[in-house]
Amino acid sequence: MTEPNKSRPPGWLRSILNLDEEVTKKFVVWGNGLSPLHSLRLHYKALEITCHGIPWLAFWLSLNWLFNCPDLIPLQINILCALILDIVVVGLVKAFFRRRRPIGNKNDAFVQIGPDNYSFPSGHTSRAAMIAYIFMFVWPASIIFYPPMLAWVVGLAMSRVLMERHYLLDVGGGILLGILEGIVMNMLWLGDDTAKAIYNQFADEKIEGGEYHV
Repeated sequence: MTEPNKSRPPGWLRSILNLDEEVTKKFVVWGNGLSPLHSLRLHYKALEITCHGIPWLAFWLSLNWLFNCPDLIPLQINILCALILDIVVVGLVKAFFRRRRPIGNKNDAFVQIGPDNYSFPSGHTSRAAMIAYIFMFVWPASIIFYPPMLAWVVGLAMSRVLMERHYLLDVGGGILLGILEGIVMNMLWLGDDTAKAIYNQFADEKIEGGEYHV
């Protein structure tokens, strides 16, 4: 029996992907050839961990239970919802497109399972962009944190390409997806009473100001 033909992207999309691969390869050669960037290669793995979904979920879940501060609970619950949203959306998009990672990618990523094996979009950059968007436009932090947040997003995006984890189009798509997720979270942002009510469903103690506090 003849093996059925695998679905292939249309010609125009294949041309875009080929161009993306070519430009990415040139960018990697250029970037890794620069002394300042080359000296930072040891830090790329650390950047990778700073926006991995599992550490973020573990950290934020721990934060919810270790620091019982009523004023921060709405933020904690909403960020937790945002992280879950990002993981689900990125997983679905990766599973749909199934783009292979660059050939130069080393099999040393921190906890890579299921759809994580695919390249488009970059979940790390989508998560970073979403978090930065939330702390800049939804729950604005002090403006002094904007430069380091933006530097984190840009540095993370560049490191994903220079490590050959992703193509340029992957990180660009990840940033765009993260911004869209931030906009969605802004529209779906849970109010204080709702967030505290959700927290009360899992906390051992009722918190002051919660809908079910007695």
